[in-house]
Amino acid sequence: MSLRKEQSQFSRDFAEFIIWLYAEGYEVTDGEAWRPPEMQRIYVDTGRSKTMESLHLRRLAKDINIFKDGVLLSSKSELQFAGNKWESMSAANTWGGNWNSFKDCPHFQRTVR
Repeated sequence: MSLRKEQSQFSRDFAEFIIWLYAEGYEVTDGEAWRPPEMQRIYVDTGRSKTMESLHLRRLAKDINIFKDGVLLSSKSELQFAGNKWESMSAANTWGGNWNSFKDCPHFQRTVR
């Protein structure tokens, strides 16, 4: 699949995911989506990221803030339900909270082959 088609499917899944969150009684605000290479370098150099291969660089990842009753959810246990839903929507979808070496709970991405 071309990068444009991967990005399009990612956007479609993400739209459905956000609608699902609202239907379940959550609120969502945007975090970070596309990231320029210069910013990614800063994140790697400061330990905020572990790689220069972030899918943010390819517009295949987004960070969001999920709230319940006005309270920001941030821990793996609080956001596991969202990660489970995201990953159930497509085999290409992965959630940063399920990573082994580095937990990134607000991070949702589409892993391309």
